[in-house]
Amino acid sequence: MEKTFLRRHKQFCLELIVLLLLLSECSMKTTARPHRGRIKKEGSNLSLQLHYIHNRHVVMDNGLLRVTISVPGGIVTAIQYSSLDNLLEVLNEEENRGVPWFWKPDQIGLSARLTQEPIRMEGTAFKVIMKNEKQIELSFTRTWNYSFQGNAIPLNIDKRFIMLHGIHGLYCYAIYEHLEGWPDFNINETRIVFKLRKDKFHYMALSDTRQRMMPMPEDRAKGQPLAYPEAVLLTNPTNPDLKGEVDDKYQYSCNVEDNKVHGWISADPPVGFWMITPSYEFVAGGPLKQDLTSHVGPITLAMFISAHYSGEDTGPMFRNGEPWKKVFGPVFIYLNSLSPGKDLQSLWEDAKYQASIQIASWPYTFPASEDFPSSYQRGIVTGRLLVQDRYISEENSSAAFAYVGVAPPGELGSWQRECKVDLNKPTPNPTSHHLIFLSHAIALSQGYQFWTRASADGSFSIRDIRVGDYNLYAWVPGFIGDYKYDFSITITPGNNVSLGDLVYKPPRDGPTLWEIGIPDRSASEFYVPDPNPKYVNKLYVDIPMRLFRQYGLWERYADFYPHEDLIYTVNSSDYRNDWFFAHVTRKTEKNTYQATTWQILFTLEKMNQTQNGTYTLRLAIASATESELQVRFNNPNVNPPHFSTGLIGKDNAIARHGIHGLYRLFSVAVESEWLVAGGNNTIILTQSRHSTPFNGIMYDYIRLEGASQGS
Repeated sequence: MEKTFLRRHKQFCLELIVLLLLLSECSMKTTARPHRGRIKKEGSNLSLQLHYIHNRHVVMDNGLLRVTISVPGGIVTAIQYSSLDNLLEVLNEEENRGVPWFWKPDQIGLSARLTQEPIRMEGTAFKVIMKNEKQIELSFTRTWNYSFQGNAIPLNIDKRFIMLHGIHGLYCYAIYEHLEGWPDFNINETRIVFKLRKDKFHYMALSDTRQRMMPMPEDRAKGQPLAYPEAVLLTNPTNPDLKGEVDDKYQYSCNVEDNKVHGWISADPPVGFWMITPSYEFVAGGPLKQDLTSHVGPITLAMFISAHYSGEDTGPMFRNGEPWKKVFGPVFIYLNSLSPGKDLQSLWEDAKYQASIQIASWPYTFPASEDFPSSYQRGIVTGRLLVQDRYISEENSSAAFAYVGVAPPGELGSWQRECKVDLNKPTPNPTSHHLIFLSHAIALSQGYQFWTRASADGSFSIRDIRVGDYNLYAWVPGFIGDYKYDFSITITPGNNVSLGDLVYKPPRDGPTLWEIGIPDRSASEFYVPDPNPKYVNKLYVDIPMRLFRQYGLWERYADFYPHEDLIYTVNSSDYRNDWFFAHVTRKTEKNTYQATTWQILFTLEKMNQTQNGTYTLRLAIASATESELQVRFNNPNVNPPHFSTGLIGKDNAIARHGIHGLYRLFSVAVESEWLVAGGNNTIILTQSRHSTPFNGIMYDYIRLEGASQGS
C-alpha cells in the first residue's frame, strides 16, 4: 500500500510540474523571463534555412527570426520577428536600415567626396562560410587594389553574420586588413548602426536607471536647435509630456566598461531589440572611453572606434605602409518578446540576463574565421599590484580595485590613445624646463586591449588574451599617474604568465601640503550645477550622480561668476561646493567669450619652507578641449607664465555632457622664490583659449607637495 501511494504521489508531482511548465509556456510568447533561461523551446526543433531572393538578397531563418541581407553588399534590410514583418525602418531605403560597418575616414589619400560623410562598407563578393543544422555563417567581402586608390579606403573588408539554431538573435563581426605597402590613411570612426521602426520603438533602455520614452525624429526636426546640431529643445513634440525638454544623443553616452547592453522596446507588439557587446577587447581607448549607445531615430549603435570624448588620438593612423589586421566583434543583436498585457520591464530584465550569458560565453567558440581565436588559443596574466607611497605609509598598500590591463606596447598611459610614442617628433613647450612629464604621441598601434579590476588586495587575473606582445598597464583609484610593467609580455596559446607582486610608485616628490579633489580621473566630485530650467532632460533630474549629463552646464559658470572668477581658499573652501566642475570661458554681452582665471589661496607655513629646493604642483586633468592652462605663482602679470601646458585636448567632453575625457598629468617644479614662506600665497590658473564656449578643462585632482626629505 505504501509503495502504491508513493508511486501515485510521484506520478501526481510529475504531472503537476508538466502542467505548470505548460502554463508558463502559454504565459510568455517567448522566454523573456528575468533571471531565467532564455532559449525559446518552441524553436528547438526548427531547422536553419537559407533562402535566396532573385540573387539580390539572402535570407537566414532559424524559425524564430528571419534576417534578410543584400547581396553582395551585406546590408541588413529586414529582420522579421514575432508578429512584425520587419523591425527595421521600412520607410527608409533598403541601404539605410541595418548598416553594419560604417567608416568615417580621414582625408589622407582620399578624394574630398569620400571624407564628407560616413561611408557604408559594402561588399562586392558573397560566400556561405558554413551551413549546417546548428549554424549559418555568411561572408560579404571587398578586396582593395591600387585601381581603387583615391576612391576607396585601402582595406580588405570581410563582414560576417552568424545565425545559430534556437537562438533569438544575430551575431555580427568584421575583419579589416591593411596590407604592407598600402597607402596611408586614418580611421576616425567605425561602427554598426541599426535604424528601427519609429512607429513601434518608442522606449529606450540603457541601464536600470537610464530608461525613458523618447521623442520622435520629427520632434527634433521641428524643435529649436541649440548650441550644436545634436542638441534640440523640443517645442511641440508628438508626446506632450516631452515638451520643453532637451534631446541630445550625447546625453546617452556611457563608459565602454559599462556598455554591455542597450536598446529599444516596442509596446505593440511587445518586442525588444538589444545590442549586446560581450567584450571590449576590440574597442579603441580602453575601459574608460566614453561613446554613444542608442538615441532618437530610433537608432542602436555598436561603436568600435571614434573620436568622441578623446579626439583623433584614439583612431588608428596608418603610416609608411604598415600592415594591420583586426577583428571587430562579434556583437550580438538580441530579440525578445512578450504576450500582450505583460510587464514590458521584463524585456529589459531578460536582456540583462542574456547579456550576462553572452559575457560568460566569451570568447565564442562558433565563429568560423581563424582570425578569431577560442579560449584555449589564448593566454592568461595574473599577479598582484601594490602601491608604495612612503608619505602615506611605510608599508606597501594594496592597489585595491585598480584597473589592470594589457595593451599594445607603448609609453605610460598610451593605452587610452592606442598609440606608440613618435620619438622623432619634438615636444614643443616654451616652459619645458619646468615640466617633469609630458608625452606627445601619435596613434600608430591598432591592437587589442584586455582589462580587469583588481580585488581588494590588489590581485588580478586577465583572461583570454590574444596571442601577441603586450605591455601591462594599470592605474589605481586614489592615486595619480599610470603604472607600466618594466618588461614586455608575450602571450602564446594556452600559457599562464604569473607576474607575482608588482609595485607601483605613484609620482611623488614630497609630503602633501594640500590637495583639491579625488584622484579618480573624473571631475564628478566637484560642483555640478542644476541645469537652466529651460534646458532640462527629465531623465537626470532624480539622478544626482548623472547631473553632468544635462545640457548647457557650461553656461551656468557665468551665472555663478558673472564678473569675478572662482577663488578657492585651502582649508576653508569645500571642493564639493566651491570648485566648479569645468574651467570654461565666460560669454560677454557682445556674444564673444573671454578667458577665465581661477585662484587658489593658501598659507605656506615656515616649517614647510624648502632650503634651496623646489615644491611640486601636480595637475591631473580629467579632460581638455582646445585649451591652454597657464600657471602663475603670486604674480598674475609674469609673462611667459611660470608654466603652460601648451594647446591640449580635443576631447569635447564639456559640450558632450561627459565628466571626463583623456587623462593627462602635469607635474610642475615650483621654485621656492616663487612662494612666500610664512605668508599668504596665490596660485593663478588661467585657461587662456577663448574662441568658443567649449574651450575648457576639467580637473581631476590638484596637489601641492613640499620638498623631499632628502632635499
